[in-house]
Amino acid sequence: MLVSAAYAGGVAVSVGLIAASLTHVAPMDITEVLGFVTGAWGVWLTVKENIWNWPIGIANDVFYIVLFLQARLFADTALQVIYVVLGFLGWYWWLRGGEQKTVLRVSRTSLRTAWVLLVILGVSTWAMTLFLAGIHDSAPFLDALTTTLSLIAQYMLTRKLFENWFVWITADVIYIGLYIYKELYLTAGLYAIFLAMCVAGLWQWRRSMAAHREHGWLEAPAHVTAL
Repeated sequence: MLVSAAYAGGVAVSVGLIAASLTHVAPMDITEVLGFVTGAWGVWLTVKENIWNWPIGIANDVFYIVLFLQARLFADTALQVIYVVLGFLGWYWWLRGGEQKTVLRVSRTSLRTAWVLLVILGVSTWAMTLFLAGIHDSAPFLDALTTTLSLIAQYMLTRKLFENWFVWITADVIYIGLYIYKELYLTAGLYAIFLAMCVAGLWQWRRSMAAHREHGWLEAPAHVTAL
């Protein structure tokens, strides 16, 4: 009952925001509104391990490609393009990335993978900061850092690695400050929602791992549904 009410409330808020933008009741750009709506739904469905998060997330990436180009956040624009590619890969991996091409399950990040990703974070952030400063990006270091963090987190998400939530939380905190600075207040609000959802994701995916262990990893969770 509570879940149904939450979904109904989410639909009502989404429709209300879109209508307010289209009718100019509120001074909100429709591209940012659509990015807000699809972004919120995408993360919520990710928390629930629902496969619909991928097509909705891909739509979200397209809206933000347009928005970030307008804001001259070039690294974030490129990031959304890469997200589209990873979105299709994640869609496939979640459905067929498990043993014998079955549903992929939540797992822990190995120590080796963690070290590789940490090295990538340091090198990529340094190199991208130099590049973005050279093309007069408005926030080169923060843009580079959040871009690299997000790519790492997105890769971990496509492989259903539990620790992706910790990386997203770090990126979201930085993003909130960056978007407030760029006066993208609705997007900053969206990332605050993302932050709360990441905490929920930690809890939900931990429960999912526990359930898988309890059942011997034999049955696919009911909420991982295919299109």
